[in-house]
Amino acid sequence: MTPISLLIRLYHPLRVYRVFRVLLTVFLLIRKRAGWLGIRPLPPLQLVVAIEQLGASFIKLAQVLATRADFFDSSYLEPLRHLHDQLPPMSEADFQQVFERAFRAGACFRGFEQSPLACASIGQVHRAVLQSGEQVAVKLRRNRIERVVREDIRLLGWFLAILHPLFSEYTRNSIEAVLIAFRRTILQEVDMQAELSNLERFRQAYPDSGIRMPVSYPQFSSHDALVMSFEEGVRFDDWEGLATLQVSFDKLMEKLVLFYTEQMLVKGFFHADPHPGNLLVTTTGELVLLDFGMVSRIPNATRLAMINTVKAAYERDFELLVQATRKLGIITDSAPQDELTGLAEEIFRIFDNDQLSASSMQELAFGVMDALKEYPFKLPQEIVYVMRASSIIEGLGTSYIENYNGIKDVLPVLKANLTRALGERDSVWGVVTHELAQLPLTLVKARHLVDTLQQGDLTVHLAEEDRRALLRPAQQWLRQMTWIGLLVALAFYLRGFAYPLAGWLSLGCFGLAFVRLVWWKKL
Repeated sequence: MTPISLLIRLYHPLRVYRVFRVLLTVFLLIRKRAGWLGIRPLPPLQLVVAIEQLGASFIKLAQVLATRADFFDSSYLEPLRHLHDQLPPMSEADFQQVFERAFRAGACFRGFEQSPLACASIGQVHRAVLQSGEQVAVKLRRNRIERVVREDIRLLGWFLAILHPLFSEYTRNSIEAVLIAFRRTILQEVDMQAELSNLERFRQAYPDSGIRMPVSYPQFSSHDALVMSFEEGVRFDDWEGLATLQVSFDKLMEKLVLFYTEQMLVKGFFHADPHPGNLLVTTTGELVLLDFGMVSRIPNATRLAMINTVKAAYERDFELLVQATRKLGIITDSAPQDELTGLAEEIFRIFDNDQLSASSMQELAFGVMDALKEYPFKLPQEIVYVMRASSIIEGLGTSYIENYNGIKDVLPVLKANLTRALGERDSVWGVVTHELAQLPLTLVKARHLVDTLQQGDLTVHLAEEDRRALLRPAQQWLRQMTWIGLLVALAFYLRGFAYPLAGWLSLGCFGLAFVRLVWWKKL
């Protein structure tokens, strides 16, 4: 397929219309509207079919949206969560083009199986043998997939710019957070060099995790291909296969929970897609982690805020909860106190639920997100990825262990590693030593602050979100009053004409100004 024919296919009127229908459906579901200009949202199954027809970018976007219980109800969430990222293999011509570009004549291989082992929307995996005799797995990205993804992102941007004014200000922030995170993640996934880097960083960050990861071959890898050791094992969700290995599933889950607690709450660098296809169990009972395309980093401040949020919820500490959620970016300084109280009570209620059992982590994660529907707050996408990974792991546990409760497993691990997770010293002497080392710097900062105050040069810097929150009411008032003023001015102008129609138009302008005023007050 030539670049021109690719663009014609991507911007075909039918495909563009399908993109519009999918995005409009998302908008209507988020805003809880029955329709817009006579167009109703697509039913769940039709939405899934439309997304699958649109291809890789929209499948990946749907997988992200499927974590947003604050956006959609269960009738849509369930089909979206089961959306398969499986496509037919590349055509012979596309395969040859990618293979030649990645490996020239393929001289590094003694053998290469052209029939792929697995095919996804971004790439496909082949078994091969290096000249040295080592068996490897070769992940080839689809031909021109990066161009496809970039054009789809551009198309998404166009339609969202059109629909942007229709979202509420709070929902708009969440949507933008989703799209920013999605754009960053999918552009990484279509670059095999980025996945190679993620794999290498993971192996360096977790050398003693007890989890096996493939060994990469950077000398043979490129933007089009990732070459790594071939890992054999049984899929994590293969009950019969695991039974033949005679391994303890309880121990496997304990190891997985320990590893992910370390990733998300201690190191802040985690594998965001632990679905069963990416987890293998070897004949010796060793756990293997695959596919490092979707890797997320949690900023240190966000990670600490996550820990404090859980701690505050269990201890029913309102002040700590408000402080932690501010740092998470869920709320801003402009949020009304009564709504903060309502949100805190809702989160306390969820954590106090003694009925959380087999689906505890999923209920907790999606319960918190569902609670946000009722309040004007947003949920940062980093937290969504954490909740998604947590719920997937919880789902693995509930498949094999009766009344499995991931929270009960996570809490002891977190408690045992709390000092490391919070960056605190393990002993009194460690704390004293650290503070003494920081004392000269602290004194310099204190002196600088005093000098600044004396000179009257103290400047307060607000976070961008808080600055926007403070300016938002004034901007809204000015925008609405401008429209109302224009309508009233037009009404008086039309009254100057002697034509009967002018009188009716003038009355209509007055009516529109009144309706807009009433509608604005209700928002």
